[in-house]
Amino acid sequence: MEQMIRVEHISKTFQVNNGQVDAVKDISFSIEKGDIFGIIGLSGAGKSTLVRCLNLLEKPDEGNVFIDGKNLMELSQRQLRKERREIGMIFQHFNLLMQRNVLDNICFPMEIAGVSKKEAKKRAKEFLETVGLSEKAKAYPAQLSGGQKQRVAIARVLAANPKILLCDEATSALDPQTTKSILSLLKEINQKYGITIVVITHEMAVIQEICSKVAVLDHGTLVESGSVEELFRAPKTEAAKRLILNEFRHVKEMKGRHLIRVTFDGKTAFEPLIGNVILEYRTPLNILYANTRTINGNAEGEMILQLPESAEIADHMIAYFKEQELGVEEVDDYV
Repeated sequence: MEQMIRVEHISKTFQVNNGQVDAVKDISFSIEKGDIFGIIGLSGAGKSTLVRCLNLLEKPDEGNVFIDGKNLMELSQRQLRKERREIGMIFQHFNLLMQRNVLDNICFPMEIAGVSKKEAKKRAKEFLETVGLSEKAKAYPAQLSGGQKQRVAIARVLAANPKILLCDEATSALDPQTTKSILSLLKEINQKYGITIVVITHEMAVIQEICSKVAVLDHGTLVESGSVEELFRAPKTEAAKRLILNEFRHVKEMKGRHLIRVTFDGKTAFEPLIGNVILEYRTPLNILYANTRTINGNAEGEMILQLPESAEIADHMIAYFKEQELGVEEVDDYV
């Protein structure tokens, strides 16, 4: 696949009153054309700084940023402004002009770029239809819900015909149902227009809903990257495990030893695995947590199990799960 974004050893440091903050430290990764790529990390991980480095709104102190084969670090300011027109951004707080109606909000950046009013209105109406808000063309932002405002912001970006769409915590201010609808819209846009999308978030649910690849940031460092399925089934680093396992923090209230996390896919979801293992070894085990979700259209699930006190029986059970091609890892440190 052809690369749309390639980042090579970029670093960014900010000077503050009591010293300096290394917001991004020696990060390298690539994103294929037409992909939906997630960048995830907890607050302070460096996500927003990294995404602003992708279009040089924050210029890295070191390293290079390539967009569709062009090194942005080598461009003049004039060339950089031209290149940025093909990189759209949507944010958590929409950034709509309150005194302009929906149609005029979408037209505004096109007018600045020199597009004729007639052409701007034509394109604005087209993309309003794309985001499902044709009937709101004359409405003002104050009359819209949060989800509708974000759809207008997306239409405004699409009207500029970008090659890349950067989404910086674009659903953080929305309720879960609206978040799901916005993510579904982004997926449709990706499929219809072939736009490469980069999703910045602290929520694993967002990554699992829409992304195919993911990079995990922790304190400005890229600690893990790969497919979303790989990250979900077998997180390798402490930071990734915190993000994946965060949903069942309540398990810490359950007492017991020898806890494991078992992951499974749609092919094994209908097998009576727990019943089989209990019958096989004639010993009960506790299910402390269980959940299923859809990742890239595939069913993926997980369970937290408390195994018997007998180390021998527990080891046999773990071996049984592995024979069934399930993911198994100890999670005592995370619950």
